[in-house]
Amino acid sequence: MTMQNHFYELADYLAGRMHGGEIFLASFDGEQSDFIRFNHSKIRQAGSVEQRYIGVDLVSGQRHAAGSTTVSGDAAQDHARLDALLADLREKLAATPEDPYLLYATDVKNTKQPGKDELPDRQAVLDKILAAGSGRDLVGIYAQGGIFKGFANSLGQRNWSSCYPFNLDWSFYHEKDKAVKTNYAGFAWDGAEFERKAASAVEQLEVLKKPAKTIKPGEYRVYITPAGLHEVMMTLRWGGFGARSHHTKTTPLIKMIEAGATLDPSVTISENTREGIAANFQGQGFIKPGKVTLIENGRYRDTLVSPRSAKEYGIETNGASGGEGPESIDMAGGSLNTQEILGKFDTGVYINQLWYMNYSDTVACRMTGMTRFATFWVENGSIAAPLNVMRFDETIYRMLGENLAGLTAERDFLIDAHSYGARSTLTMRLPGVLADNFRFTL
Repeated sequence: MTMQNHFYELADYLAGRMHGGEIFLASFDGEQSDFIRFNHSKIRQAGSVEQRYIGVDLVSGQRHAAGSTTVSGDAAQDHARLDALLADLREKLAATPEDPYLLYATDVKNTKQPGKDELPDRQAVLDKILAAGSGRDLVGIYAQGGIFKGFANSLGQRNWSSCYPFNLDWSFYHEKDKAVKTNYAGFAWDGAEFERKAASAVEQLEVLKKPAKTIKPGEYRVYITPAGLHEVMMTLRWGGFGARSHHTKTTPLIKMIEAGATLDPSVTISENTREGIAANFQGQGFIKPGKVTLIENGRYRDTLVSPRSAKEYGIETNGASGGEGPESIDMAGGSLNTQEILGKFDTGVYINQLWYMNYSDTVACRMTGMTRFATFWVENGSIAAPLNVMRFDETIYRMLGENLAGLTAERDFLIDAHSYGARSTLTMRLPGVLADNFRFTL
C-alpha cells in the first residue's frame, strides 16, 4: 500500500470514529530516506529510514486538542493506535477551554502534488563523491529519497504532496577551523555540476594551506555566497515576514512597515511554494498560493498570515503555517556573473559561510555573526590568503540596501540539511551578494 493510500484509509477510519458534532483535522508526515555519512573520504555510516506519523486535531465547537502517533501500515495496529489517541484527545477536550482564534478550512479543496522520482542510482552517486574526496579529507552527509505530506478532515477534504530530493552537504577539511563547505541539492543528479562544485572547493582548499591573514576591524567590500546569504535569510525569517510579528510590532522589518525604509530596487523576495518542496497546504486545511511576494523591488509588499492570525486580526489567511516563517524562499537574481566576481573586488573579503547569527538590534534589523570555514582575503581580483575568523555587525538595510553593489544572475538551490526527527522541506533559491562597506567589528 502506498503512503498516500495508507493515509487516506486512516482518514476514512477516523471519519467513522467521530462522535456527535466532532470534527477531525489530520496531518500525515512520512519519508523513505537513504542516509550516508562520510569522514576522511570514507563511508562511516549508511542506512535507510522509513517512518510515518499521523497527527490529529480533534475539534468540538471552539474547543480542540491535538496529538500524534506513529503508524506502520498494519491496519489492525494502526486502528488501535488511533483509537487510543482519540480516547486521549477526548479526555483532554473535557478540560480544554474554548479557543477564540480557532480557524480551519470548511471549503473542501482537494489537491494532489505528486513529485517526479528522478533520483540517481545511489551507488553511482557514492562513486562520484568518493572520487572527489580521493586524497582529501571529505566529511559530510548525503540524503535522498521520498518525502510525503498529507491532510484530511471530516468534511471530506484530501490533500497530498510528495517530492524526491537529494542533498549533499559536505566539506573538504584542512585543519583546525579551516575547511571548504559546499552544498549540492536537487532532484536529478548533474555530474557536471557536481564536478564544478568539487573543483571550485579543491581550488579554495589549496588556498587554505597558506598562512592565514588577520585584518583590522573596519568596513570592507565583500562577496557573500548563496550559502552565506542562507544564514542571513534564516535569521530574517524569525518573525520578519509573519502577520503576528507585524501586528505586535516585533518584526525586525518594522522600519520597512512603519518608517518607509527600503532595500535596493533589485531585491525581490518571495515565498515560492510552487518551486519549493514544502507542501502546498497546511495543518488546518488551507491551500497555499503558488507564490506570495514578500518584498518587491526593495519595498515590503505582503505578509504570511496563518489561520490563527487571520482570526485574531480580522484579515484573510494565505495558508501560512503557525510559525508564519517562509518555507520556500526565492530571491531574484541580478546581473553579475559569478565567474567574474573576483574581478569586481580589487580588494576585499570573500565569505563562503556565516554562523552564530543573531540580532544585535532587532528594530534596526541589525545582525551579528561570525565568518566560518573558508573566508578569503582578495587582492587585485585574486584570492590571496585565508582569513582568520571575524565578527560582523551589519543591518539588512545597508547589506541589501544602500551598500548593495550587485547580485549574481546565477542562484543556488539550497535544501535545509537538518534531519532532526525528519528531513526538512525548507528550501531557498538565492543569488550571491556583492556589498560595500560591510562592517567587521573584531
